[in-house]
Amino acid sequence: MHLAKHQRRPWLELKLRHHPDNLHALYRESEDLVERARWHAIWLLTTGHSIPEVAQILGYSIRWVRDTLHRYNEGRPMADLRLQNPGQSPLLPPELQEAFRQALLEPHPRDGIWTIRNAAEWLSQRLGRPVDPRRAWSWMRRLGFAPLRPRPRHRQADPEAQAAFKKNSS
Repeated sequence: MHLAKHQRRPWLELKLRHHPDNLHALYRESEDLVERARWHAIWLLTTGHSIPEVAQILGYSIRWVRDTLHRYNEGRPMADLRLQNPGQSPLLPPELQEAFRQALLEPHPRDGIWTIRNAAEWLSQRLGRPVDPRRAWSWMRRLGFAPLRPRPRHRQADPEAQAAFKKNSS
């Protein structure tokens, strides 16, 4: 690796694996926008443009062009592989989601109210592993439910005085 004179970055060399005409064809035929831009950058580099010129022409940063050149030299794919990642499967399979929805429609067996902790316990029993209450809350929200809990009551509240206040207030 050479260091360019008066520069900190190493001098990059293009290890040409394709004929420039083939690079141009790859650039023109690509349907993925990220892959197309990367092939375009490599093609411009093979036609004699410098890295800053390619960055200016394409509207990307010099760093992006250098990363694309490294990607090409290493033989890594030019396509944007993030779009091909299906991601992790959901915590609840569809049949368990429906069972959870049906359970939430009924009163809770223990105390009649579905709290977040009750939902987490239900999910933990069905999945066979602990489920965080925040995860249970997110699944309740995703299924269109809100966790229910009784309104807070003061320990020293007087129900008769509250009822009298409600009657007298307009």
